[in-house]
Amino acid sequence: MGLSDDFHRIDPGEILPEAVVRASGHLENFTDPEVSCAKCKNHFRAETILEKWRPEGLDGLTPAQIGELLKQHPVRCPNCGSTELSMPRPFNLMFGFDLGAAGGEKAYLRPETAQSSYLAFARMWDVGRHALPLGIAVIGKAYRNEIAPRQVLFRMRAFTQAELQVFFDPASFPLPFASVENERLPVLRVPRRTAGEERPEMTSARALVDDGLPEFYVFFLVHLYRFFRDVLRYPAETIRLLEKSDAERAFYNRIQFDFEVKLDSLGGYKELGAVHYRGDYDLSRHSAGSGRDLSVAPVGRPRLLPHVLEVTFGVDRNIWALADLGLHVEGERTVWRLPSYLAPSSVGVFPLMKKEHTAEALRWVQRLREAGVDAEFDASGSIGRRYARMDELGVPFCVTIDRETLETPGLESRTATLRDRDSKSQERLPLEALVGRLRSSRVAPRPTPLETVG
Repeated sequence: MGLSDDFHRIDPGEILPEAVVRASGHLENFTDPEVSCAKCKNHFRAETILEKWRPEGLDGLTPAQIGELLKQHPVRCPNCGSTELSMPRPFNLMFGFDLGAAGGEKAYLRPETAQSSYLAFARMWDVGRHALPLGIAVIGKAYRNEIAPRQVLFRMRAFTQAELQVFFDPASFPLPFASVENERLPVLRVPRRTAGEERPEMTSARALVDDGLPEFYVFFLVHLYRFFRDVLRYPAETIRLLEKSDAERAFYNRIQFDFEVKLDSLGGYKELGAVHYRGDYDLSRHSAGSGRDLSVAPVGRPRLLPHVLEVTFGVDRNIWALADLGLHVEGERTVWRLPSYLAPSSVGVFPLMKKEHTAEALRWVQRLREAGVDAEFDASGSIGRRYARMDELGVPFCVTIDRETLETPGLESRTATLRDRDSKSQERLPLEALVGRLRSSRVAPRPTPLETVG
């Protein structure tokens, strides 16, 4: 269901020695400006308490500039209403702790899954048979000591990331760019943002390259956009690709576009993913910090220190976005219109009458599961209540076992009623046809594959 199968997925540790986060720059740079209240002693993110006056955020501003904003506006403590707020100061977002029985070694929970890929690069270089580009995937927990967790699944202290790190030679990164050059993307570049524009402008991939972005970067922009639009099925009109300025970008990035989706529940555009061009920042820092040369010599090519392109994706916040955009209240009915391949189950199987039809319904559940269909049994409440539960969970189909099912001898010949979640239409189908319908519904469309990369 992802962008490509051309990545080695690893499952690394979540604890990083201090030397790692010092080398990566997180010990020095991974901070948020914090403001405290002298009266109630609570602490807040400066961005949170200035949100009303600066909704675009504080990225790129110095603590002194943020302090000036606090002076210019009638800012009060969100907790007690006091105006006695401190000047902003940097607060490191990592969780640190002492490691070992004697507590003599400092360590940190990883603030991003990306560092795990950089630490694994030398070993994965051997696994990948000394060839570039090399792709590493990590799906797992990251941890941040947020000053004020908020916005449900968007700002948490423990969350799930899915990240792809592509290690490549910037002088030779062969990509089939011609296959994507006509794709039009909803981008919001820095000059238009500076002029106060918030709406994206549809721009072709070729135009972005002609305007100075590298082909390899735009190629991955296109594929992440297609993933959001075609696989997660976010409406195209809700998506924008927001370019970060030099001052706004994360300290390790050369180019950064955030993938944002407009979410009514949270008041506007929110970041759900991003594409980062990190250059050779990570491997050069880890080389210096470890004293180990991480440059490589691909077969037949000069020795080099690979650059990194990162595709990052917030799993938790995308689940929220799927609910924001797909959960609808229609009179007394609540339905979550999830794509069928993202639903928690393929089908709910119900006996119409609990006493007479339960045994047969359980046989259908067993046969469906044996055929690879994720089927759930439910006999609680009326048939209408069971439909309503499945609709709210996003389950795309329901199967009802009734008297007509039992009237036909032989399980393979028997039919049951298949109900579609979105249209509420019903049809009778035999078991084999049901299996085929349900299995095909779980097959996700894929963006144009990346198998030709490299």
